Amino acid sequence: MKKVRKAVFPVAGLGTRFLPATKAIPKEMLTVVDRPVIQYVVDEAREAGIEHLIFVTGRNKGVIEDYFDIQVELVDTLTERGKSAELGLLESLQPRAGTTSFTRQQAPLGLGHAVWCARDIVGDEPFALLLPDMIMQSEKGCLAEMVKLYEQTGGNVISVEECDPSQTHKYGIVGKGEGVGTGFRVQGMVEKPKPAEAPSNFFISGRYILQPEIFSILETQERGAGNEIQLTDGMLKLAGRQDFYAYPFHGRTFDCGSKEGFIQANVAFALWRHDIRGKVYDDLHDLMNTIEPARLAG
Repeated sequence: MKKVRKAVFPVAGLGTRFLPATKAIPKEMLTVVDRPVIQYVVDEAREAGIEHLIFVTGRNKGVIEDYFDIQVELVDTLTERGKSAELGLLESLQPRAGTTSFTRQQAPLGLGHAVWCARDIVGDEPFALLLPDMIMQSEKGCLAEMVKLYEQTGGNVISVEECDPSQTHKYGIVGKGEGVGTGFRVQGMVEKPKPAEAPSNFFISGRYILQPEIFSILETQERGAGNEIQLTDGMLKLAGRQDFYAYPFHGRTFDCGSKEGFIQANVAFALWRHDIRGKVYDDLHDLMNTIEPARLAG
């Protein structure tokens, strides 16, 4: 069994739901408290033992590459001013030289196409895929727990969460098979099924460990929903050849691709911070007590 060493981050999306901010700033660089969204996802990958970070980018995403580089002028200024804490923070977040790669998705052809664009960098080995819009909050990182399950099962591993059974039509749903370690064997995948036709209420939630055979499938994959190359369609074909397992994630997941999820993430991660938790909690309490009830209701 090959170790999961590489992780792919598809960051080519335009972020139109956050216009006008994303006219100049990639949505992945919008900050949750004091870190860009992409930093939370990279931290999760590094906690899981990922050694090489692969970013599938698009036009106007160069700031992401700059962010993961060393800014010499900033380091020199902080050094001159004796800002050792700030220097230590930047150093802890800095990937080692040669451990980041950037490749372009030259056309907006969907998630499956974005994954396929990383094929030559990933090579013939399993890899993690993390959707950067989804940031997760838990004591143990989701991907780290998935890697533990993968080391027991091999094959492919996806993260899942439970939704209200009446909401299955919004998600990709998996069938639940026999329990294996901290997860279970996947028995089929269905994209947005009606509640009466759903095999379970477990939906795929943005973290994957996939075998490299997915690339040859995506290379000839026909366009699906939205006239895009869908990763789920490719996984359905791969599931006919290889085993899939699911890890049920029990923490909190925030969809930072939506305004509501982004705001929720800011509040939740601020309340996790010991240095600002008390002040944020008090301010939120005061705000809820002083804002006009009619405005809240409307």
